[in-house]
Amino acid sequence: MSKNIRVGIAGAGFAAKFHLENYPECGVEVVGVTSSRRERRETFAEGHGVKAYASVEAMLPDIDLLDICTPPSSHRDYILAAASAGKHVIVEKPLTGFFGSPEEHSKAHMLERVREQARMLRETVTNAGVTLCYAENFVYAPSVQKEREIIEKSKAQILRLVGEESHNGSHSPVYGIWSIQGGGSLIAKGCHPLGAILYLKRKEGLARSGRPIRPAAVTARTHSITRLPGFEDRGFLRTTYQDTEDYSFIHVVFEDGTVADVTASELVLGGIYDFVEVFANNHRARCRMSPVNVLDVYNPSHEQFKDLYLVEKISSNEGWIPASPEEGWSLGYGHELRDFIRAIRENRPPESDIDLAIDTTLTLYAGYVSADQEGKQVAVPLE
Repeated sequence: MSKNIRVGIAGAGFAAKFHLENYPECGVEVVGVTSSRRERRETFAEGHGVKAYASVEAMLPDIDLLDICTPPSSHRDYILAAASAGKHVIVEKPLTGFFGSPEEHSKAHMLERVREQARMLRETVTNAGVTLCYAENFVYAPSVQKEREIIEKSKAQILRLVGEESHNGSHSPVYGIWSIQGGGSLIAKGCHPLGAILYLKRKEGLARSGRPIRPAAVTARTHSITRLPGFEDRGFLRTTYQDTEDYSFIHVVFEDGTVADVTASELVLGGIYDFVEVFANNHRARCRMSPVNVLDVYNPSHEQFKDLYLVEKISSNEGWIPASPEEGWSLGYGHELRDFIRAIRENRPPESDIDLAIDTTLTLYAGYVSADQEGKQVAVPLE
C-alpha cells in the first residue's frame, strides 16, 4: 500500500459528510463520491471538491479504499465488489442484514441467511487479502477507549453492562423500511451500544485469558409504539415506520455467564441519548457519547441560531442546549478513521474489525428471533 491512500465514498448523506470532515487528519486523498441519485452525488462532489462517479464499479479503479456510507441493503454487494477488486473497505453499521419483507419471512430464516452472508463476506475479504474496517464509532469514543484501558490494565472482570441509543428518528428518508434497513431500532440504533459492549467484553477476555469473551444467548422484545391505535401524534416524533419497530430491548448473556442490557428507541426528544455503563468487580464507569457536557448554550430566539449546528437531533434550538463543540471527537469519528488508515498501512486488524461486525450482527438477528417468540432465549450462533 502506497503512502497516499486514495479514498472513494459510497453515499452522499449524513454519514458520508461526517467521514469526509474527519479525513483531513488521516493523511489520505478523498478522490470521489458516488450515490444512486445523480443530483445528490453531484451536489456533494461540487461542495467538497471531489469527483462524482456514476457507480461504485466506476470508482473502484481510481481508489485504494472504499468507504461505504449507504443504506444497509447495499453493504454486502459493495463489500464484495471492493474486495474482489483488491480494495480495502470501511463499512458503516450494520455490516449486513436480511432485506426481505418481515411479513413473508420468519426471523429464524432471516438469522440463518445473515449467518450465511457473514461467512461469505469473511471468506471473500480473507481470500482477497484486504482489510475490512467496521465503522462502529462507539468503539472509538474517548470514553469507551479510556474504559478499555482501565479494563486491560486492571484485569477487571465485567459483571454487567448497560447501554442505550435513542432519539426521535433518523436522517435517512428510507429509514423504517425493512427491505432497505434490515430492521428497525434494534439493529439501526442498538448496534451502537451493543457494538461497544461486545468490544469491551472481547478486550476483557483477551486481557484476562488471551481469548475474547463472546455473546452466547439473548432475549429481546420489539414494539411499534407510534403505530398503536391510541398513539397521539403531536408532531415531534418521527412516525413513518413502514414495517419496522420503533422501540427495542435486548438482554445478552455472555459465554462466562455475565450479562448486558441494551435499549434502542425512536421515542426520545431533546437530542441523542447515547451511553454505555460498565459494572465491574473492581470499578464502575459511565461512558457518555451524547450529550457530552462540555458546552451549554442558552438561546432565547430561534431566528438568531437558525443557521447554526449545535448538536445532532435536537428538536429545537431555543432554550438551554448541550452544544457539542467537536462532535466528531466525542462520538469517536476522528479516532475511528485514523485507526482504520493506520491499520491498512500497517497491515493489521483495526480495533473495530470484521469479527466484531459479525458478532454484533448475529447477536441482533438472534434478538429478532427472540422478540418474534415473545422473549424466549435464543442462542447466538457461531459464524
